[in-house]
Amino acid sequence: MTEDTVTRAVTTHVVGAGDDVITYDIHGDLAEATVDRPALFLFAGPMDASGLALLAACITDRPVVTYDPRGAGRNPVGAADIAVEQHASDLHRVIAALGVGPVDAFGTSGGAVHLLALAAAHPGDVRIAVAHEPPVAEHLADRDAVLAVIADMKRTYGEKGDGAAMAKFIPFVMLDGPVPHGYLDGPAPDPAMFGMSSEDDGARTNPLMRNMPATIAYRIDVDALRARGERLVVAVGVESGDALAARGGRSVAAAVGVPVADFPSHHAGFTDQPGYPGDPAGFAARLQEVLG
Repeated sequence: MTEDTVTRAVTTHVVGAGDDVITYDIHGDLAEATVDRPALFLFAGPMDASGLALLAACITDRPVVTYDPRGAGRNPVGAADIAVEQHASDLHRVIAALGVGPVDAFGTSGGAVHLLALAAAHPGDVRIAVAHEPPVAEHLADRDAVLAVIADMKRTYGEKGDGAAMAKFIPFVMLDGPVPHGYLDGPAPDPAMFGMSSEDDGARTNPLMRNMPATIAYRIDVDALRARGERLVVAVGVESGDALAARGGRSVAAAVGVPVADFPSHHAGFTDQPGYPGDPAGFAARLQEVLG
């Protein structure tokens, strides 16, 4: 890490009140944002700001903003489902609070879906939108099978809790290719296989499950996104294979009529995780390249 990376100030702010509080961080000085190099808003979903820290630290030529999505990180928790449109509204409120005009935005995973919704509903908020591996099923040939798996997962969450549901989620998102026939016919995976308990603690506040099925079932506004032209970039990791998020990203690009932008590494290539190393520096360089 460079000296600039180490010493850049990070300040924490909130917008909203009560259950609508959204927490965000500003890395650097917003006064340094320009028309040609605006502030860069990095976000995921439901991953909170901490997951974007390595990527933010690699980008020192402009101010960077990260945030915790509704229901995650430092924000209030809850048990109700969260709509994609609500996330888009939250992003809009943060951008308005920044007060520096349109931002460049990078959204990944569920955050990419939220960015697609924001770009359609509030096109003036974002100069260039980079949607990295949005896991939407609408334009996939196996759409119905994907949504059936998600519906089964959500039922399991409601009936048996977090461990049982996550034990179904993990192998599903790692599945390489379309959902095979009879996928739901086999025995349910044991949460212990993934280091989780099968005991139901009664909590229903998992932000991932609160965003299901809305994120996967979201229908993009094709016409509004087409109108963005080159100001919309759909990115997929070169190591992501045919996992759901990568397939979703390619399907969005095809529907909108834009090329797929290859990015380094895999679905979480912007960070490093134990046993799942990414390439934050290479990822940041590629992101800066597509932002011009």
